[in-house]
Amino acid sequence: MVAARPKLKIGRKSASSDRFPDTRTMSQAKELNLLEGSLWDKMIIIALPLAFTGVLQQLFNAADVAVLGHYVSSDAMAAVGNNVPVIGLIVSLCMGLALGVNVVTARYLGMRQKELASESVHTAFALSVAFGVAIALLGEIFCGFIMDVLDVPESVLGHAEDYLRVYLAGIPFIAVYNFLASVFRSKGDTKTPLWALCAATVFNIAGNLFFVLVCGMQAGGVALATALANALAAAILVVCLMRRDDELRLIPARLFTVNRTALKNMVRIGWPAGLQSMVFSLSNLIIQAAINSLGPDAMAGSVAAFTIEINVYCFINAFGLTATTFVSQNWGAGNLARCRRATLISMGLNFAATFVLVAFIWIFARELLACFTTDESVIALGLTRIFWVVLPEPVNVIMETLSDAMRGFGYSLPPAVVTLVCICSIRVLWVATLFAANPTYNMLMAVYPASWVVTTLMLWWLYRRHQKTLETKTAGSFD
Repeated sequence: MVAARPKLKIGRKSASSDRFPDTRTMSQAKELNLLEGSLWDKMIIIALPLAFTGVLQQLFNAADVAVLGHYVSSDAMAAVGNNVPVIGLIVSLCMGLALGVNVVTARYLGMRQKELASESVHTAFALSVAFGVAIALLGEIFCGFIMDVLDVPESVLGHAEDYLRVYLAGIPFIAVYNFLASVFRSKGDTKTPLWALCAATVFNIAGNLFFVLVCGMQAGGVALATALANALAAAILVVCLMRRDDELRLIPARLFTVNRTALKNMVRIGWPAGLQSMVFSLSNLIIQAAINSLGPDAMAGSVAAFTIEINVYCFINAFGLTATTFVSQNWGAGNLARCRRATLISMGLNFAATFVLVAFIWIFARELLACFTTDESVIALGLTRIFWVVLPEPVNVIMETLSDAMRGFGYSLPPAVVTLVCICSIRVLWVATLFAANPTYNMLMAVYPASWVVTTLMLWWLYRRHQKTLETKTAGSFD
């Protein structure tokens, strides 16, 4: 059913606030006040659990590959790798929509509109279920077609299709987890989703071993363990929200109540971010094809370096999303100056964390790569990728922070378009021209910092332009 939208009066207490008396639990009473007081310490408290959640998600996926590689076969392990592009596209869209949930819910919290915040939570749950079920059904219908498009080798085809079909059945749980994690994040709580994912990771590893070693299953068994682990993580967040006593409480009788305005804004803000991530994945497929053309050593060195560098991005992304939350709440409260301070402080903290991580990886790059291979030629190529991709990551900090801050204001589509046009066009043209003329690994890797620099300059211009327009806008509006 669709709930009628109450009249929204910015800056005033909602008449429905009495529905949510101040009966907070002790843990809720300790929640951070994002609208007042210092910024930097609260940002660290929020960003670090969010970063470790990203790192844990990488380990979550690596467990599938490790168990299949050690206890089944290399073909079964390859089946997971073949499905990574498809799964990446789906998860990217899911996380983009979840970002819309974060922005909308945080905005209502900043406006102190408790009833609207409550309706936003229930709308998020309904949207997550609808999205997850729709994607799962479409995936199952087109699974065979996807295998054909990916041109999966015959020796891997059976494993790949089994894995994808079972994994798709768990997409609704992935959607519920990500959407509800965004609800927690809207109020500054990034620890609860982290602990839920910790429990799910332990369950996933145990489930992988159980289904493979005890039940004799192969790729499908590992995918089943993953789906059940995602279900556990989602269930933990559902139960935690149902036990709350504030506006974020999930009420069973209202699980599928939808607020049209909240839904529209979630999709409007979230889909550009999801589309941006999806197109990123597609542009990276072009680069991956170019890497493949350089031979197996380049492929191995690139994979090893990527496994290291993605953890740096988890921290960059975490501080960027923290900026989104702070900007969303404070713009809802009409405090533009605090929004700007939050953006700058988030960027500064992001720089500090990134410099430390980049320095650590550069100093111990050879030792880290040796964890994956002993082949010196592969290690040398891995070092090349680290030089071109990890060392320039501070540029990525500016790009991510500006994009996420603008999304916090509800300004989502323009930065997504700028990023897509700049990143994708530069990478496609680079591969087709410069790399084609000089097909070396160094030339190919140089496309990453080049595309980041151009995109960052364009986003800085867009951010400055947007800030000038905000001074004449009504604070907290979704216009």
